[in-house]
Amino acid sequence: MAHKKGVGSSKNGRDSNSQRRGIKEPDGKLVSGGSILVRQVGNRWYPGKNAGQGRDFTIFAKVDGVVRYERKKSGKGYIHILPAEVAAE
Repeated sequence: MAHKKGVGSSKNGRDSNSQRRGIKEPDGKLVSGGSILVRQVGNRWYPGKNAGQGRDFTIFAKVDGVVRYERKKSGKGYIHILPAEVAAE
């Protein structure tokens, strides 16, 4: 004989894991090449000098250096990596 469970808590309890998106490294921090700077959906931030973008829009450092965030007048945000010797000047 078929048996149906009650419709209480047995139908609840499903939840997805958080995506942990956002800015991972602050402005002015020294990072190594390959470091993840931002995890995002779509292009909220764009890669600038010495920064690259992955297939999932993740921005990462291509070289060792200091992180710099820049906001253009158009509203677009760019993330640059300044090599350590250039940033020291």
